[in-house]
Amino acid sequence: VELNFCDITSLLFLLLLNVTHLKSNFSLTKMVNITKEQILAIGAVLKDDNRPLKERFRALFTLRNIGGPIAIHCISDCFRDTSALLKHELAYCLGQMQDEEAIAALVKVLQDTNQEPMVRHEAGEALGAIGKQEVVSILETFAKDPVVEVSETCQLALERIKWLCSANQEQLSQNPYASVDPAPPASVSNVAELQATLLNDKETLFNRYRAMFALRNMHTKESVLALSTGLKSGSALFRHEIAFVLGQLQDEVSVPFLIESLEDCDENEMVRHECAEALGSIASDDCFSVLTKYLHDNKRVVKESCEIALDMCEYENSPEFQYANTLQAMS
Repeated sequence: VELNFCDITSLLFLLLLNVTHLKSNFSLTKMVNITKEQILAIGAVLKDDNRPLKERFRALFTLRNIGGPIAIHCISDCFRDTSALLKHELAYCLGQMQDEEAIAALVKVLQDTNQEPMVRHEAGEALGAIGKQEVVSILETFAKDPVVEVSETCQLALERIKWLCSANQEQLSQNPYASVDPAPPASVSNVAELQATLLNDKETLFNRYRAMFALRNMHTKESVLALSTGLKSGSALFRHEIAFVLGQLQDEVSVPFLIESLEDCDENEMVRHECAEALGSIASDDCFSVLTKYLHDNKRVVKESCEIALDMCEYENSPEFQYANTLQAMS
């Protein structure tokens, strides 16, 4: 696989961007000379279960950043894998790409009750991220799913699509992370008020999520501490989203809270896995130590999350230019 110097320079710059803030049909293949064969070669890395999981994750995020129908097909073709963590991340990436091409594959995953709850939940969230009216009926069906993580996710996705379709004129805080979130931030800017909403079990989940993302966008010590208290509140879905947001913030203030949840073997594995990945993003010495400790956890999704998180620790503490680096590694 060969790229000329100009192609590599352009690609490295573009891969630094989180392309979720660009148009849903954005594709790096339109910007630089990435061939179908190169994309399929990256897809082969993703699909190869003999490769280390960390290599497959890097391939996945490379495909997400490339975008387009071939990359989507490569990602969608891996939902038969045995790793719930990988499949969960496949669905997440398809949602962040916001390309309608992924809808059919995501619906199939959501409908498949043989898939793990965390995988089906992520497929539902991804459909909400894409945000098209055509998925409303399927989301309404699974908003009544007996698996709580799935039903709550589909309810949130419906609320997000409803919000997108409303003629709202709210002045919202800027999302500095360029992620497609399951709810918009609340328009409130008072930390105490937002924390009260965040921890209020009588509030709708959508409003609690809105408070969560408003606190994240503030990124002050007070807002991070307020978010961290959410790790002991609400459903497993809610707590796992708190951990995800703390990972985005990469603030060491949250480390003791994340470690406590990771070390709680009675905690839902979906929450523990997200705490592990958040610790990998923060990448302090304490994070590295605890992730190493749980690298052989008896829950596969936690064990694998620690493996990925340690790879993230190495990346965060290295001069490496880009995490999603499979194309460069192959050239």
